[in-house]
Amino acid sequence: MTVARGTLMAAGTVLAALTLTLAGCAGPPQARDGTPGGPGEERAETGVAGQDAPRLRAPRLIGDGSTAHTGRQPHQPEARPLDPRRTPPQFVVFSWDGAGEDGNRLFSRFRKAARDNGAHMTYFLSGLYLLPQHARDAYRPPGRSAGASDIGYLRDENIAATIEQLRGAWLDGSEIGTHFNGHFCGADGVKRWSPEDWISETEQAKWMVKNWRTTTGFDHLEPLPFDYESELIGSRTPCLEGRENFLRAARELGLRYDSSGTGRQVWPDKTDGLWDVPLQLVPMPGRGFETLAMDYNFMVNQSGPGSSADTGRRDQWKREMRDGLLAGFQRAYQGNRAPLIIGNHFNDWNGGIYMDAVEEVIEEVCPREDVRCVSFRQLVDWLDAQDPAVLERLRTLGVGERPAGGWPAFLAGRGPSA
Repeated sequence: MTVARGTLMAAGTVLAALTLTLAGCAGPPQARDGTPGGPGEERAETGVAGQDAPRLRAPRLIGDGSTAHTGRQPHQPEARPLDPRRTPPQFVVFSWDGAGEDGNRLFSRFRKAARDNGAHMTYFLSGLYLLPQHARDAYRPPGRSAGASDIGYLRDENIAATIEQLRGAWLDGSEIGTHFNGHFCGADGVKRWSPEDWISETEQAKWMVKNWRTTTGFDHLEPLPFDYESELIGSRTPCLEGRENFLRAARELGLRYDSSGTGRQVWPDKTDGLWDVPLQLVPMPGRGFETLAMDYNFMVNQSGPGSSADTGRRDQWKREMRDGLLAGFQRAYQGNRAPLIIGNHFNDWNGGIYMDAVEEVIEEVCPREDVRCVSFRQLVDWLDAQDPAVLERLRTLGVGERPAGGWPAFLAGRGPSA
């Protein structure tokens, strides 16, 4: 269904883990006029062992020309084993659920913020954002009628803008993941899906990316410069629901990671061969509990599941989210150096205060010399390049815990925390 601007698409899920938090729920771009943002200056690569970007090859079109092989993705850091004499880098992943460009131009805004601050990000695309309203019956959601969706279809101009932003994001060095399609939450939603349903939903999400030229007729747009079959390696499920059966399907789908779980600020591990990089609990300033590092969750704890008419508290709420994310960052940065995982939506809830808070955090942490603001793909590439014994030692550190004997001794397997 289509929902009016600024309203919530579906309710979050209450979690009980010593804290009050809610599962993030996508607030998709609404059908308003929008055009892609302009290019910004490319900042020097700050990833681990960064290397110069190769030239793109002349595109070799795939299928109907919606996507193309263009060679290695630009601006990718080389993943190398950790030098045991050095403190691990502080990784931060900024990720976006839904990832469409509407009249608020938030996709282009945060692409620019990433470029300006030496960051890469992960954009979890809802495939539906590339499928025009007139072709909606091509989508066959599991257990629903053809074309059914709990998020709105975009206008043609917004689809075109989204395609341009996806193309630019990949060329920037960021990653295009999936947030699937119809965003069905609650008791009758994705919780009920079988592994086979998840496979169908994922294959349809890929089909929408690989066939937008046919469904839209946008022959004037350049192809997306990647093969989505190989680009797509990770996901976040709607409202963080249905994960158990999705994970059963993920290996068959060839995925490498999932970020649909909820967890604490510790080093990630694999589950059944898939990297589990969940959203994390961070301090909720002024409260006696923690909440997930996501705009939706801060909003629910402040104004409930939707924007509030109490505009007088918005400056306070913005500070709370910014300070909560920075507190989570500092806890890892000064402690166990576990990657910080942050999720958000391109949405103007409570007057856009959460977008402002996230941008301030990006500007504060990403330019630091020993901080790496990376995509999930870049993070799991780095994790896969490490000695498993070193990762196992890192996972022994609790939230905010720094090795008592210092990093060199700890990484070498010596010292009190080893």
